[in-house]
Amino acid sequence: MIDNSNLIFKNHTPSSETITKLCHRRFGIGADGLILINSSKDSDFEMIYYNSDGKPGSMCGNGGRCSVAFAYMLNLIGEKTVFLTSDGMHLAEIISQNNETTFVKLRMQDVKNFIKANDHFIIDTGSPHYVFFTENVKKMDVFSEARKIRYSKKYKDKGINVDFAEFMDDHIFVRTYERGVEDETLSCGTGVTATAIAANELDLVKGNLCSLKTCGGDLKVYYAKSGASSYSDIWLEGPAVCVYNGKINL
Repeated sequence: MIDNSNLIFKNHTPSSETITKLCHRRFGIGADGLILINSSKDSDFEMIYYNSDGKPGSMCGNGGRCSVAFAYMLNLIGEKTVFLTSDGMHLAEIISQNNETTFVKLRMQDVKNFIKANDHFIIDTGSPHYVFFTENVKKMDVFSEARKIRYSKKYKDKGINVDFAEFMDDHIFVRTYERGVEDETLSCGTGVTATAIAANELDLVKGNLCSLKTCGGDLKVYYAKSGASSYSDIWLEGPAVCVYNGKINL
């Protein structure tokens, strides 16, 4: 994550080569993507997200929460904020802060007209997701199984994120393969949001709250069903942890 409010990148657009170099896990810093915090005339700040392949990404839910935590650390915002992303304006608030961990609650865009197929869901939560409930997700070869879907004839050109989910006693466990990264990511905010909606549709959870666990941590998704195939007032909540900070010569 880079504070670009002072225009390190004067045209707001780093090259694909720079992005892939920064995200490289052996010769760079190492990341699933790059986020710029830009100044904005219409909101508190703007979040610009790039996948590790150097291409602009669609909405990133966990990236949005991290952006809010980062902007709060930079004293750019207070405990409540409105910021701009690729899919529009988002509300967010700081729930609490403990040392390097900031708990953030982020409002996601409303979900409309999702598709319920025989054995899976297609749900766009700012990024398109293929959600499939199955068993033994912890032991699954997510990389191989997800690529069969992501590179199938139907999704090969535009790509799709693939979420494998399993209902546990008091939560949903999720693993996600992310397009653009082209690998499994340890946690995906838009993915757990899509999974929570799918779980509600399958009556696996009751009420307006779904607790989810990923390899990268625990998240909560709040929602209100507003139609036969639509949801509104969707909030993604969880921790954002500052691992380290520093400088790099580009």
